[in-house]
Amino acid sequence: MTGWNQRRLFVLAVPACLWLAACTQHDDPAPAAPAPAYAAVARGRIDVDGGLLNLGMPREGLLAEVDVHEGQSVRRGQVLASLDAEPARLAVASAQAEVDQARAQVSLIGARLDAARLRARRLAAAASAGAGDGQSADDAEAAAGELAAQQQAARAAVNVAGQKLAAARFELEQHTLRAPLDADVIHVAAQPGTLATAQSAPLFVLLPHVPRLVRADLSEAYMDAVKPGMTAQVTADGDPQGGPWRAHVLRVGQLVGPSTLEDDPQQRINSRTVECVLAFDVPTPLRVGQRVMVRFGAPAPTSAKAR
Repeated sequence: MTGWNQRRLFVLAVPACLWLAACTQHDDPAPAAPAPAYAAVARGRIDVDGGLLNLGMPREGLLAEVDVHEGQSVRRGQVLASLDAEPARLAVASAQAEVDQARAQVSLIGARLDAARLRARRLAAAASAGAGDGQSADDAEAAAGELAAQQQAARAAVNVAGQKLAAARFELEQHTLRAPLDADVIHVAAQPGTLATAQSAPLFVLLPHVPRLVRADLSEAYMDAVKPGMTAQVTADGDPQGGPWRAHVLRVGQLVGPSTLEDDPQQRINSRTVECVLAFDVPTPLRVGQRVMVRFGAPAPTSAKAR
């Protein structure tokens, strides 16, 4: 190979080497960014404040009517079911009659008292003018005083009868079960004609129309790292697409105990957790009882070197 050819090959080889070196440097993969670091991670479940409402009849008796069905939404005060209330209605009618009678007696005595007082004033005036005897005036005054006492007793009887009427009406109301607040009817175990007793299972299970919250089992190792007001991210357990939803810590429990969410009995006994309650920042489609994963605090920022 001549010297000219050698120089030609050298000139061509140098740019090729530089190009290969640039490609090699460009194709090197960047170092993987570290996983986000949170203050704590815990398992949780969706719940409502106070939990589900398990309702039974206030009084024992035969169910006469069931007015709602499963899946129905009810308003506060809406009738759910009622017992056979005929005896209670009769008691209300009897108490009302006593009230009416007592009031009539007050009116009757009032009319007689007015007449007695008028007669007593006239006899007293006549006695003062020398046209009558003082004894008759005294007797009339005494009769008016007796009627006044009778009127006071009759008014007291009205009050007693009124209290009986209020008690009878209250007892009648206890034969009707009403929704204590706006809710969805989750379960109905009531049927007309069945006997409702204090030992019966709940006749209705209601889900209140209140915001959802999260009850998380926070490991005792992280209980001092989580504070009320701390932000968190909630994702549906086993569903990477379920969320995340932003939430914040309402309170951290003061009692340490076994986990309530661990399925393995042995693990549940050995796990020591505190209950942490969180509220969502916005409404979510999560259902009560659904399990979630809670990540407390914002992830640590990625360093410039890692990028």
